Amino acid sequence: MLDKQLFRLSGIRQVMMMLAGLTLLQAFVVLGQGYFLAIAITNSWQRQPFSAIVSPLIAFIICYALRQLLNWSKETLADHFAANQSQALQQQLLERLYLLGPRAVAQSGTGKMVTLALDGIPETKNYLQLILIKALNLSIIPWVLVVFVLFLNLRAGIILILMFPIIILFMVILGLAAKTTAETQYAGFEQMSNHFIDSLRGLRTLQLVGKSRQYAKNVFAVSETYRKQTMAVLRIANLSSFALDFFTTLSIAVVAVFLGLDLLNGKILLLPAMATLILAPEYFTPLREFGSDYHATLDGKNAMNAVFEVLDQSVNQAQEALTLPEWQADSDLTLTDVNLAYNEQAGLSVDHIDLHGYQKVAIVGPSGAGKSTLLSLIGGFLAPQSGTIDVLGHTLPHLGQPAWQQQVSYIPQHPYIFAASVGDNIRFYQPNADDAAVQAAVNAAGLTSWLATLPDGLQTRIGEGGRGISGGQAQRIALARTLLDSQRRVWLFDEPTAHLDIETEAELKQTMVPLFDQHLVIFATHRLHWLNQMDWVIVVADGRVTMQGKPAELAQDPEYQQLMTKLRGDFDV
Repeated sequence: MLDKQLFRLSGIRQVMMMLAGLTLLQAFVVLGQGYFLAIAITNSWQRQPFSAIVSPLIAFIICYALRQLLNWSKETLADHFAANQSQALQQQLLERLYLLGPRAVAQSGTGKMVTLALDGIPETKNYLQLILIKALNLSIIPWVLVVFVLFLNLRAGIILILMFPIIILFMVILGLAAKTTAETQYAGFEQMSNHFIDSLRGLRTLQLVGKSRQYAKNVFAVSETYRKQTMAVLRIANLSSFALDFFTTLSIAVVAVFLGLDLLNGKILLLPAMATLILAPEYFTPLREFGSDYHATLDGKNAMNAVFEVLDQSVNQAQEALTLPEWQADSDLTLTDVNLAYNEQAGLSVDHIDLHGYQKVAIVGPSGAGKSTLLSLIGGFLAPQSGTIDVLGHTLPHLGQPAWQQQVSYIPQHPYIFAASVGDNIRFYQPNADDAAVQAAVNAAGLTSWLATLPDGLQTRIGEGGRGISGGQAQRIALARTLLDSQRRVWLFDEPTAHLDIETEAELKQTMVPLFDQHLVIFATHRLHWLNQMDWVIVVADGRVTMQGKPAELAQDPEYQQLMTKLRGDFDV
């Protein structure tokens, strides 16, 4: 009835004990409510004095008020617990995604993670609000009532007891079907989210190549599949509600028939018969409430399990107490016999890489060869399964160490721009930087002339994801972010100019190259003109580092020449 994952939540047992106590008290209040109402009706039927009717009616009203008060108390307690736990789960989810790194998000799908963090958490909250109260009501209230009914009328109590598991069995069968259908629907929702996010990201490219209308059919097909999945869930939910109402109504009718026959034959008095008839619907009420809300909780249950799946993914333990000296001209980074596999199809193997001081290092290779993987390994976003990493005099299992990553700046192909002012975007790494430092970073990144055209300069707001600015301007903002933090001497570039036109790239290159001094620069690219500014080239192919050396030396290698010819052909295409 209760998912075992619930018991992973902090404080769940204490809350359940409190709710169980309130529910037990509520069960006796419901019993008293039905019994006093039966007394009032019986006395009225028997034409008792008005005082004999008023007293049980007052008792009935008191029990009714207590029942509502207990309901309110339970809902308040459950709401408070659900709100705290859903907020804690969201925080844990975001922290775990941060530790897992961008590669884990990319593998799962950005749309799925966005859906889970934004829509899944409210669904989980709704699940926690409903399931605890409904499950405890179903576990406690019917059994308190049926024990009392057994004392009033043995046969009616036996009928109620026998019908309960029959209804439960039927609901379990429908519940299993609903569970499978709901899981399929939730997976369809995640798939639709991934398609939607991917469509938005690639809309400009799709328009440029004339494929936007064709891709719209794909989006329509995915959404239509999700619609059909949702309708399947609704059909089972409606069938379940109909079956539950039918069987409970039939059970109450059977009890009423037997009570009527016993009354006609004088085998039972009116008071116990009336009390039994009033309490019979109350006996099935928790079951009906649980059944009606069961389908409403399925999405929340699936979302909670999805959150725990992410939380259960192992992360590389960082050595929090580790201290590393700052990267300088005599610093070294060495990777030896490093092997990394992040899924069954892809990985990276490195026999030996040795980087020194303020080298300018290019990582080249065909698309999908492993350039970004190597860059992610050096940045600490991915951890190898085996091998040795020596950096700044320390031997480490991986580079996902705060002491290392605080020295690294990572500039991807599409740097993220927040819906804020230009100045706030530049201050991303250094939120307390003064205006003079920001202006110096702006000048160095070549943003001065562009900012002069903006109405509010650094205070001009730009859109989420860089809406309203060009790709080159977004890259310059990312470069200014990096320049603002002068303590970061290791710069990682993951094809930062791949999506720019030649003119914009040339302008950005003139800005970037002079800034490479006094930094270890590792530049993954397939645009070969960058090799002229590099001291060392690492060639990656099929997930392996196949060769490395100075550009002039590698240029004499026939295999390297063949690769360069191929890369030029890919670029021309």
